[in-house]
Amino acid sequence: MLKIVLKRSFIGVPENQKRVMRALGLIKIGNTVYKDDTPSVKGMIHKISHLIEVEEVKG
Repeated sequence: MLKIVLKRSFIGVPENQKRVMRALGLIKIGNTVYKDDTPSVKGMIHKISHLIEVEEVKG
């Protein structure tokens, strides 16, 4: 299980990265979501890694 926190604003980032954030459920700075550790989620994390903080949690 991965804990994903939006740390930076998405103002000025490309539209495709905004779509990735919305798909993950990140809307406002400080939002936290928990996602399963799958290859598709890892790809989304890689695309916006400069805007988020990721932590692995037991669950």
